[in-house]
Amino acid sequence: MTRSTTSPIYAIGDIHGQLEMLEQALERIEADGGRDAPVVFLGDFIDRGPDSRGVIDLLIRGQTEGRDWITLLGNHDRMFAWFMEDIPRQDPHMLVGYHWLHERIGGIETLESYGVAVAERTRLEEVHAAARAAVPDRHITFLQALKTMHQTDDLAFVHAGIKPGVPLHKQAENDLVWIRQPFHKHTEQHPKLIIHGHTPVDTPTHYGNRINLDTGAGYGKPLTTAVFEGTSAWSLSDTGRQSLTP
Repeated sequence: MTRSTTSPIYAIGDIHGQLEMLEQALERIEADGGRDAPVVFLGDFIDRGPDSRGVIDLLIRGQTEGRDWITLLGNHDRMFAWFMEDIPRQDPHMLVGYHWLHERIGGIETLESYGVAVAERTRLEEVHAAARAAVPDRHITFLQALKTMHQTDDLAFVHAGIKPGVPLHKQAENDLVWIRQPFHKHTEQHPKLIIHGHTPVDTPTHYGNRINLDTGAGYGKPLTTAVFEGTSAWSLSDTGRQSLTP
């Protein structure tokens, strides 16, 4: 879907289970653009933070109420969705030895938010059965319906980035949710200004051809909110807009 850029559009970086931060971000957006403002959520709604279930509940509630909220697929969201299939599926992009329930990934914290404990020396099939009993069907449906990209006339919103040189309509999902170095090292212009998260930075950063809004909320650092009018960009704080420029 492509949206006209005659009015502001907002974006929120990687949330990672930080419900309170998300609520504050939405308050800042409402103060700047009103309750009906369009918002793009850049994915990674879950893992690491304390309330992944609460984050998904809030997003589902907003969409059910008719809020203009576009929710994108992050690699962590896909790992959760794949784990919840009839037979848990491992993401082949992960390093050998890593998996969704690895202590560095955050799946354990996500399941804890649903009341599912992952004790040592527990069989995966037991955890999977407990998760299938605890995670509401509407949450699985939400995860399965997440989009990989949202476009305006000037912007393309994705979770991780795009593969340089590939038309936007031909981008592969695996790149959109996982890519890093080939995208980060590319300094030439893309077909549109790319708005993304996935790789934490200290502050929201404009690189000329892309803007990174992941500022490490999953590790207890701030959750970034931004607003765009055409290709002009600002981050939002409690005191208003701060310009984002290359």
